[in-house]
Amino acid sequence: MLMETVTTHLDEQALRGRLSAGESMARHTSWKVGGPAELFFSPADEDDLAAFLAALPDDKPVIWLGLGSNLLVRDGGIRGAVISTSGMKDRLELLPGNAVRAGCGAACAKMARFSARSGLTGAEFMAGIPGSVGGALAMNAGAFGSETWDIVERVELVNRAGARTERPRTGFDTGYRRVDLAHDEWFLGAVFRLGPDTEGAAETRIRELLAQRAATQPTGRFSCGSVFKNPPADFAGRLVEQCGLKGFAIGAASVSEKHANFIINAGAARAADIEAVIAHVQATVAQETGIRLEPEVKIIGESGLT
Repeated sequence: MLMETVTTHLDEQALRGRLSAGESMARHTSWKVGGPAELFFSPADEDDLAAFLAALPDDKPVIWLGLGSNLLVRDGGIRGAVISTSGMKDRLELLPGNAVRAGCGAACAKMARFSARSGLTGAEFMAGIPGSVGGALAMNAGAFGSETWDIVERVELVNRAGARTERPRTGFDTGYRRVDLAHDEWFLGAVFRLGPDTEGAAETRIRELLAQRAATQPTGRFSCGSVFKNPPADFAGRLVEQCGLKGFAIGAASVSEKHANFIINAGAARAADIEAVIAHVQATVAQETGIRLEPEVKIIGESGLT
């Protein structure tokens, strides 16, 4: 078993975080679906994380999990190790020169509020990203017309062996919902370069953006955030709505009536239901408009159901 393999490489007190086998991923994803993880680890901090990575067999896949948004775990679960950063310290720190350092486990919304309260502006849009800093870095998450890497100055990384490095923003090729990163490296955090909030308007702007989000998106429902990437010069939600797909449902999974780029779990949906809705939306939009919508959500794991 993977649990036994990992623990034999560690002293009894080596890990301070929570390590378990067969953890239900439905407890850790914003869609509230997903089968068990072969191994689940919630590290206490970066040192704990590095020790775990060093003990993990090289042939075992590693899946990183922040707040569980933008992720669909299939009903059969995940083979390999899931590392959950949500239990790590936020590690939010004000730096000289109008900069903020944030650890991978910090919620994007918390980082935005910390920056505003510190008298800085430029990170307000991150209040609308329903995930963690690590996830936002990995996919160049965005909201309200801005993207995470717009404000990145440098990043901290860890590799499969647990070794940590720091690199400048110029060392990465980024694009719309895309960041090129080696398969055996992951983001531990970043330094964000912001500007002085000379008018003291950042906190007000955050409240305005969150009110806008609540008015236009199905907040408070089980969803992953936006499901599809926007195609060039268009919006995925507009195309889905144009095709009459608002309210389309399979089981307890349905296209939101409030925003067509959201799929809602009414409470009893399986991951298979959500994936089937995604496939139906893609096929219908492609047939009626000629545009193949590309998922923004990451779909992982084993189907496990017939």
